[in-house]
Amino acid sequence: MHYIYLHGFASSPNSAKAKYILERFTENQTKLEIPDLNCDDFSHLTISRQIEQVAASFEQSTSVTIIGSSLGGLTAAYIGENFLQVKRLVLLAPAFGFLSHWLPSLGTEVIQRWQQEKYLMVHHYGEQRELPLSYEFLTDANQYQEQLQRPIPTLILHGQHDEVIPIQTSQYFAQKRSWVNLIELNSDHALSNVMMEIWQAIENFCQLTKT
Repeated sequence: MHYIYLHGFASSPNSAKAKYILERFTENQTKLEIPDLNCDDFSHLTISRQIEQVAASFEQSTSVTIIGSSLGGLTAAYIGENFLQVKRLVLLAPAFGFLSHWLPSLGTEVIQRWQQEKYLMVHHYGEQRELPLSYEFLTDANQYQEQLQRPIPTLILHGQHDEVIPIQTSQYFAQKRSWVNLIELNSDHALSNVMMEIWQAIENFCQLTKT
């Protein structure tokens, strides 16, 4: 089994969550790949580019489990929908419906200026600085409306107090799909206070055991 972790928007493979999960996989003597979805060009990031980047790493005969956080979770869901190599998904506070939550926080004037000027300055948590993001990110994201129906075993872990992506988005997604198991956690979007619970759930779901 090939395990891949996808970090979130404006994050990196060095995020606290990515490093914690990598350490747990290492303790289990299991390889975990964590690609840098920024590709040294955050300014031209799109969901389509993320999907293409990750799928290009698949070998035809390899079975894949993808763990995705936030926008990485949304990306993982679409990869699972379209590539049969993906056999399991673990989605951490997946960014379902993220445009409907993110865009109102920006405001109409900012979005219009973004369209006119082609770039919007966004705080990149991995880089700890403001970076320009192309308007193409928005136009590309509009095509991903979560029509996800491939019955692939899926575990969702979502904080009940998520201030970025409301837990109701995952509740609705799970209710419509019998192959999805949702675990609600006493946490926010970062999930930083429940990492041990998350790891135990991943370990059980993926049937990982120390050797």
